[in-house]
Amino acid sequence: MAKIKDVAKLAGVSTSTVSLVLNHKGYVSEATRAKVEAAVEALHYVPSEVGRNLSLNRTNLIGVIIPDVAHPFFAALLHEIEISLYDYGYKTMICSTEEKKNAELAFLDMLRRHTMDGLIIGAHALHIENYQHIKLPVIAFDRFLCDEIPIVRADHHQGGELAAKALLRRHPHHVVQIAGAPTVHTTAHEHEDIFTRCIKEAGVRLDSVVMPANALQPSDFALAAREIFERYPDVDAISGTDLGAIYALREAVRRGRRIPADLSIVAYDGTYLTRLGPQTITAVVQPLPALGRLAAEAMVRRIRHETLPDLKPLPMGFQEGETC
Repeated sequence: MAKIKDVAKLAGVSTSTVSLVLNHKGYVSEATRAKVEAAVEALHYVPSEVGRNLSLNRTNLIGVIIPDVAHPFFAALLHEIEISLYDYGYKTMICSTEEKKNAELAFLDMLRRHTMDGLIIGAHALHIENYQHIKLPVIAFDRFLCDEIPIVRADHHQGGELAAKALLRRHPHHVVQIAGAPTVHTTAHEHEDIFTRCIKEAGVRLDSVVMPANALQPSDFALAAREIFERYPDVDAISGTDLGAIYALREAVRRGRRIPADLSIVAYDGTYLTRLGPQTITAVVQPLPALGRLAAEAMVRRIRHETLPDLKPLPMGFQEGETC
C-alpha cells in the first residue's frame, strides 16, 4: 500500500506539499498540483482519514449519549440523528448509559481530549454540574444541563394539553398518570405538569405513579401497571409514555377491563409500538424525524461556529387510536 512519502518521491515534492494538495490548504502551483495528483492516481494512494483529520484538528465523529439504545423512543431518535449526521459528513459514536458506571463522564472526557468533535446529550444526566460553563460543542436533547447548552425539544406544553384533552373527552372520574422521576432534569416534565393542571382544572381526580430514575425496561412498566390497578381499582383513564400505556393496556385486559368502554388510555411519544397489537393506542406523537434533523443541524453549526438554527420547541402530533 502506497504511503504519502511514496507519492512525494514520485512527484518530486515534499510530503508537506502533498499534504497541502490533498487537504486543499495553502498555495500550490497548478503545475505542482498536477504532478501530485498524477502520482496519487498512479500509485492508487488512499489518504489516511485519521491523519487528515488530525492535521485539520477534527475527527468527523459525533458522540450521542442516550439512556438505553434498546428503548423504542431512544432507538428511533438515534436512527434519525445518525442519518442526519451522516448527511453532514459525520459518523456517530453511541453511548448507552444504562448499567454503565461513569459512561457519560467518559464520553465527556473524550470530547475534552478532542477524540470527537461534538456531543449530543439525550441521557438522563443526574450530574449536571459536569456541564457547567463547558465551552465545547454540546447539544442537549430534552435535557436542561446549563444555560450555555442549547436544547432541542418538542413542545411538551402542547403535548400535555393534547393528552389531557383526549382523556377528558371521555368524561373520566379518576385519572392516573405514569410520571417520570423528578430527579431527572428533562424538559419533558412540562407535559406532566400541564397534563396535571388541565385534569385538575376540569375537576377530575388525578393520581400519579412515579417511575424511579432511569427505569426504562419493560419490567419496570409492567410493575407500574400492576401498581396502578392495585392502588386505584376505580381508575378509568391512564396516561403515560408508550411503554407505560402498552403495559397498562395489557394489565387492564388481563383484569377483564374493556378498552375504551371501561378504561381510556393515552400514550405519550407515539413510536411504532403504539401501532402494534390488536388495538392501536391513542397517542401524542413527538416529531422524531424533525427532532433528529434539528439536533444534527444544531450540532454541526455549533462545531463550525455558525449561528444556531431556530430551536423553538417543535409542534406535537396526535394519533387517533382505539384506546380513547
